[in-house]
Amino acid sequence: MKLRPLRPLALALPLAFVAAAANAADAPPLPTADIAVESSRSAPNDQFRAQVFAEATDSSPAELARKVNATVAHALQLARAYPAVKVQTAGNSTYPIYAKTGRSIEAWRMRSTLALESKDASQLSELVGKLQQSMAIGGLSAAPSPETWKKIEDEAIADALAAFEARARLVAGSLHKKWRIKHVSVNTGGYQPRQPAAPMVRSAMAMAEAAPPAPIEGGDSPVAVSVNGQIELLE
Repeated sequence: MKLRPLRPLALALPLAFVAAAANAADAPPLPTADIAVESSRSAPNDQFRAQVFAEATDSSPAELARKVNATVAHALQLARAYPAVKVQTAGNSTYPIYAKTGRSIEAWRMRSTLALESKDASQLSELVGKLQQSMAIGGLSAAPSPETWKKIEDEAIADALAAFEARARLVAGSLHKKWRIKHVSVNTGGYQPRQPAAPMVRSAMAMAEAAPPAPIEGGDSPVAVSVNGQIELLE
């Protein structure tokens, strides 16, 4: 059997693609327009946090630990009556108090902190009011829960992308051009829960006589999103 020689047309097609690619590379870049937009929504502060701590001073480390641990154990027992409030240990510290000479230890100070978290402001407020009789308030804050933040952030992203498209259409239309997106980036602040703000620490006598804290007002937190990108202007 006699083999046929290769036809020149067989090489023409790939060579045409190479030529087209070369022409595209040599073509001048399309004019572009940079676009930046922002959007913001309000997220309800539906998660509440508080910190309470027991602190005491004693010359005996063992007696000191007994007193502080008893106060914390009583607080945990009170918290069991509030199932909507999550309670966990947030830190323990003990450090010496030196005499005026600075050479000898005359006493020890211990602090034990509990972190409280709840979506029920009334239960948290009531529990903090009871704990305040024997413990100090280390901080109190309200912020959106992670799921609430994500929901509102997704809505803000959709708003920002719609605003980007509208701005691109306006820019290109004003220049009597068609357009297409070259690149776009979405920037968010991310979920950043507030840490409980530290109020003034009261003395043990003042705490014992203190009235229950006022109802917690959640309010809102802003959720901001920015979209930056570039469009190509077409004929």
